[in-house]
Amino acid sequence: MSTLARANANWNKLLGWLGALTPLLDLLIRYDVASAFFKSGLTKIESWDKTVFLFQEEYHVPLLPPEAAAFFGTFGELAFPPLLLLGLAGRFAALALFFVNIVAVVSYWHVLGKNEAALASHFYWGVLLAVTLLHGPGRLSLDHWIRRWVEARSA
Repeated sequence: MSTLARANANWNKLLGWLGALTPLLDLLIRYDVASAFFKSGLTKIESWDKTVFLFQEEYHVPLLPPEAAAFFGTFGELAFPPLLLLGLAGRFAALALFFVNIVAVVSYWHVLGKNEAALASHFYWGVLLAVTLLHGPGRLSLDHWIRRWVEARSA
């Protein structure tokens, strides 16, 4: 076996071992994003009057009155992160939070455009949500275990 072929075989063995960590990475991605959005939702319900005021004066959500935007934004940040974390309807939860993230950027662009770190955070969350949306929640998810249970029952 040539040196190049041996090096390639060793590299593939290493990558195969790293591939075993994929479910853990999927879970960590889901945890990181779910945590950020859920904490934001908790902040909004701490003072509902303040939240509605911010949606009236600071956030400019298109097509919705401020009270409705505050309700739907808070609902999205509290309802979908637990689903994402558990990997229950994982792709749906990722899509819903992806939409919440886009609405946040569009609605708060006048401030985010001046704050590169905040804008980068939204970009980061969008990329991580896209991973779950396109790849699925992974093997450490309720979706995976439910699918396996259904397949076993139908076999």
